[in-house]
Amino acid sequence: MRRIVRVIAFSLMAGAALAAVGAASGQEASLYGNAAAKVDDLLTTEDMLLYAAQDEYLARGEYLAIQKKFGALRPFSNIMRAEENHLAWLKDAFAASGLSFPVDASGAYIQVPVTLLDAYKAGVQAEIDNIAMYDRFLDTALIQNPENKDLKILFTNLRNASENHLRAFQNQLTKY
Repeated sequence: MRRIVRVIAFSLMAGAALAAVGAASGQEASLYGNAAAKVDDLLTTEDMLLYAAQDEYLARGEYLAIQKKFGALRPFSNIMRAEENHLAWLKDAFAASGLSFPVDASGAYIQVPVTLLDAYKAGVQAEIDNIAMYDRFLDTALIQNPENKDLKILFTNLRNASENHLRAFQNQLTKY
C-alpha cells in the first residue's frame, strides 16, 4: 500500500513539474527576437535564424514607428533601410536552409518612445541587445562548426552592422 501511495505521489509531483514546464514554455513563446534568444538554452540553427529575423523585423518596425512620430530623422532613416538589407540576407539564409521565411509579427512588440532622447536611448539598447544575441550565436559550437561557415559569416556581418548602428545612436546621445 505504501508503494502505491508513493507511486501516486510521485506521479502527481511529476505532473505538476510538467505543468510548470509547460507554463514556462508558454511564457517563453511570448518572447520575440533577442529576448527569446536570451532564454533559449537549446539553440538550433533554425532557432538562431528565427530570432535573428524577428529581431531585425523589430528594429525595422521600431525605427519606422519612431520616424512616424518624430519625422524622417537620421540615423533612424538610414538604419531602417539597413534593416531591410539585413532581412534580405536572412531571407536568403532561410532559403539556403530550406526553411520558410517568417512573417513579420513585430507589431505586437513595438514600443514607441515618448521623447526623441528616449528614442535614441532605445536605439542604443536595441543595438546592444542585438549585438549580444549575435555574439551568443557566434560562440555556439554549432556556428563554429565549419559546415555552418555561411551562417557564421552572416551573423558576423549582422553583428558588425549593429555595432555601426550603435555608434550612430551613441553619437546622437552626445548632443543631449
